[in-house]
Amino acid sequence: MSFNSPSPTTPTPPRSTSPWALVALAVSMLLASLGVSIANVALPAIAEAFDAPFHTVQWVVLAYLLAITIMIVTAGRLGDILGHKRVLTGGLILFTLASLLCGASPTLPILIAARALQGVGAAVLMALSLALIRDTVPPEKIGTAMGLMGTMSAIGTALGPSLGGLLLAGPGWHAIFLIVVPLGLVNTVLVLRTIPAHDARVKDTRSRLDGWGTLFLAGALGTYALAVTIGNGTLEWLNIGLIIACAIAIGLFIRVEKAASAPLIELSALRDLSLTTGLITNFCVATVMMATLVVFPFYLSLALGLNAALVGLILTVGPVLSVICGVPSGWLVDQLGVSRIMFLGLFAMVLGCLALALMPTEFGIIGYIAAIAVLSPGYQLFQSANNTAIMSPVPTDQRGVISGMLNLSRNLGLITGAAVMGTIFTYGVGRSDIVKAAPTAVATGMHTTFAVATIIIAFALCLAIITYKRASGRVPLETPQH
Repeated sequence: MSFNSPSPTTPTPPRSTSPWALVALAVSMLLASLGVSIANVALPAIAEAFDAPFHTVQWVVLAYLLAITIMIVTAGRLGDILGHKRVLTGGLILFTLASLLCGASPTLPILIAARALQGVGAAVLMALSLALIRDTVPPEKIGTAMGLMGTMSAIGTALGPSLGGLLLAGPGWHAIFLIVVPLGLVNTVLVLRTIPAHDARVKDTRSRLDGWGTLFLAGALGTYALAVTIGNGTLEWLNIGLIIACAIAIGLFIRVEKAASAPLIELSALRDLSLTTGLITNFCVATVMMATLVVFPFYLSLALGLNAALVGLILTVGPVLSVICGVPSGWLVDQLGVSRIMFLGLFAMVLGCLALALMPTEFGIIGYIAAIAVLSPGYQLFQSANNTAIMSPVPTDQRGVISGMLNLSRNLGLITGAAVMGTIFTYGVGRSDIVKAAPTAVATGMHTTFAVATIIIAFALCLAIITYKRASGRVPLETPQH
């Protein structure tokens, strides 16, 4: 399957001339990202409010992440079938109403169920925001727009803990969910008024949702996510059973997709080397970035002996740098082309991971900040280039599902990074009770984790270089998007 030209059955969509259309998409991405990070800080307060143990309360976070992971490809496919604007509007309404239900939840089970619904809405926002970029900006500015999407995602990640802390100190945990309701309502109106409307439905058998494919994909993603989150990274019989169930679901999904007249994912699309490489490298990068969030709170507090306030302040350096570098990274993609910026970003990430493995133990806080000052800009350069390379050539009737796959690879990377890289860190420390470990043991765990992270990003860089050489004649990999 080629993504270099529009499908002949798909009408060319109108393009918005209003800058507010891009604002609407950016706010949609911000809402979904904020939903990931803002609830974490409220878990102790929620546990106290409902008199519940931590292993139960953590499902307030897991339900949201699992819903996004399971539904994001289906959300994108629904956009391709029913129209991107129509489904994005429905996703905003669902996200807003679910947020209201979260804030008004009288019991913990209702709160967890509401968070799952909020995650379904967030899946729509993530998938369709990227899918609609080409309808809101001219081709020569797609890279800049993708950089803006990365910036908004970083803002949501950075803003969540600080905004959540302020709301907890004031109105309480209910306000953490209710704060996004007015923003969701305003953005729904903005989408309705500024995003160009067109009928994305295809006049053939593809204009149906693949029910069995959706079911088996959801089963595969759900069992995988549960396998790597249950048990805090340990390999027990339940985890093994879930992994086996995941493998069976994947096999059934592939079999169903090969026979389906309207498949959820055209498996032939994965023969496109550029697309497959983009998804794999995106997964690798997300895995490593999550490792920084998992490991360094422990390293800064236990190995360097910093207090909680200083740890929180230092950990904001990475997200702040990502916010600053997002739009400039996209601009560089527009000017220099995706291949150069992708290689530069991945190379910077290799250096950043290597520096994180070595410099904090030698130079303390300054070493960490210097290393993260290389890693975070590299991450944004990669994100802007990779998103542009994947989404630019996709025809209209496939943008939603390909955007869903792009977001899915990132989300699976985040889940894997939290579980697998966390397990590697624990292995390096030498004991599961990290809080009681010696500072030198924590440092050893950090070295081990980021040595592995360096290898992962080096693999991603090599894969990107090989793909570039094999596809050297393709415009999206070689030249700026003009």
